[in-house]
Order: sequence, then structure tokens, then C-alpha cells
Amino acid sequence: MGNLAETKPHAVLVPFPAQGHINALFKLAKLLHLRGFHITFVNTEYNHKRLLKSRGSNSLDGFNGFNFETIPDGLTPLEGNGDVTQDLPSLCQSIRKNFLSPFGQLLRKLQESATAGLTPPVTCIVSDCFMPFTIQADEEQALSTIIFNPCSNLWKEDTKCLDWLESQERRSVVYVNFGSTTVMSPEQLLEFAWGLANSKKPFLWIIRPDLVIGGSFILSSKFENEISDRGLISSWCPQEQVLNHPSIGGFLSHCGWNSTIESICAGVPMLCWPFFAEQPTNCRYICNEWEIGMEIDNNVKREEVEKLINELMVGEKGKKMRQKVMELKKKAEENTSPGGCSYMNLDKVIKVFLKQY
Repeated sequence: MGNLAETKPHAVLVPFPAQGHINALFKLAKLLHLRGFHITFVNTEYNHKRLLKSRGSNSLDGFNGFNFETIPDGLTPLEGNGDVTQDLPSLCQSIRKNFLSPFGQLLRKLQESATAGLTPPVTCIVSDCFMPFTIQADEEQALSTIIFNPCSNLWKEDTKCLDWLESQERRSVVYVNFGSTTVMSPEQLLEFAWGLANSKKPFLWIIRPDLVIGGSFILSSKFENEISDRGLISSWCPQEQVLNHPSIGGFLSHCGWNSTIESICAGVPMLCWPFFAEQPTNCRYICNEWEIGMEIDNNVKREEVEKLINELMVGEKGKKMRQKVMELKKKAEENTSPGGCSYMNLDKVIKVFLKQY
């Protein structure tokens, strides 16, 4: 392996250890691997265990030239169920205080492996923009860092919903998913629930175990009886497959950037209920600039949910939004094809790496 190791550039990829960031960087890692890079993908120990739990014990076994490494997150282990989202403020504080030292140790371990001829020398670090310690580490190791701004999931996907979607009519189903970190009160959940029920439209609703503030919340038997023949509730799903299913007609979303891009690429118009971070900005573009969605008020009421769902699915405004999002879908396909700007930008990044290599 010695000669092979010497001929490959080696990229170390470091995502922010939260749900919405890992998948985007992992996709970039796979693209770089396809272009001939040796890849080391770095997770926290906590998230690595969650990935193993959700995808199976062998799912992260590195195939040739694609390896996984872990570093501790410095947080007190969570009691009980380990399949919950960590507290983000505590995680951000720990990143600043605790991540530099173990990451530096990992880089030294990788360099020792390269000296022994087991892997290629580390060429560069591709770091999430919320992991600033990587810049200090690369200066100490005389490496180069490219900052990546993603903005995957660690929940176990229930694919049974795809079978249910097969039984639904084309563009008839409202898909509801508020992402991996959004939380709401029991009262807000009830308003969404009855808005969906009263719309009389089929829906697939993703309710995470930690979606409701204060713990789990059980919807009433009255609600379940009301939606039994046209509603499906699941804890998580393969979102890109769902959005691209022909039965999906609209997406009620928190407007996270990954969800926004995936909805556009699938040609699905949106209802928006932004929570935090960049989501209100995304919502403004979706609703006001691109005109492919409508916003639900933060003080959500079932009457508004019902009204906007019907407008999205069968109203004139919904038809216009669907036309506009299909235009954006076409542009996205063009930009990710050979010669498109996204394709060319990836080529530029690779050329920067190879020039330094």
C-alpha cells in the first residue's frame, strides 16, 4: 500500500456535530473520494454511536480509502436514551474549550500512520464553519484548511412510509417535517395536528421523539380516528426519497437550508415555519423573493394551517408556486451537471487541493 498511499491526496473532514451539518459534509466527502482522495471523516464519539445505532453496526466500516475517526465532545453523557439531540449552547461552548487538543492528537496519529506508509500524508482539512479550532490545528501542523458552510441525519429512518406513499394519488400528500433541532410546545403541536386534520388532505408527518418541549406528547384518540385513513405519523424518514416521490404535493418545513435545497431540487412548493438561525432568512427568500412558499405565523393557529394547506395543494397561488419551483428545479439540475456552476466550483476546490498537494 505504500506506493498507493503516496499518490493520493488526503482530506480530513470535520462537520459540526449536529444533525443538519453532517450529511452535507458527508456528501462532499463522497464526491472527493470519487475524485481520488483518501478521506478521513471525523465525528464525535456520541454522534458516531448514534450513527451506528441508526444504520447498523457495519454501516460505517470504511471502504477502501474512506475511514472514520472520533474525538470526544467533552460533555457529560446523557442519561437514559442516547438517541436525542444534545444541548446546542453547551455543545458550542465545549467546541471552543475542549476540541482542539483531541483533534491535534488525531492529526498527529494520522501523520504517524503516513510515516509508517499505511495512509497518505494529510493534505488538507475541510472544516465546518462552526468548528474554528481546526484553523489553529492546521497552523500547528502546517496544513491548509478550507471552511465549508453547510447549513444526515442521525435518526433511524423508517422506510415504511415509502410503501404508504405508493398508495396515494399524485401530488396529493402534504409532507411535514420540522427538521432535527426545531422544538415546539404541546399547544403548537396540537394546532398543527388539527390544522392538518381539518384540511382533509393526506399527510405524512415526521414527529421526532424530542420534538415537543418537556418530553413526549401523545395525540388524542379523537385525532387519530379523524386522520386514520389519510394520515401517517413516523419518527423519521429518508427525506430526499420522500420529497421526490410523485405523491408529494407540498412540504411544511422549518426552512433549514438542507430541507430548502432538497425541496427545490424535488420541485415541491413549501409552507414555512422557521425556528432559528438562518431559517427566517431562508423563509423570506422562499416566500418573497422566489415565491415558492407561504409563511405560517409563529403563533400558529389551526385555522391558518388548514387555510394555507388548501391554498398550497389546490389553490391558484399553490399552482403558481409549483410552476416557479419547477423552474428552480431545472436551474439546479443545470448547475450540478457538467459545465454548471456548482460542478465547476467543486472542480475549483479540487484543483486548489491538488495544487497544494
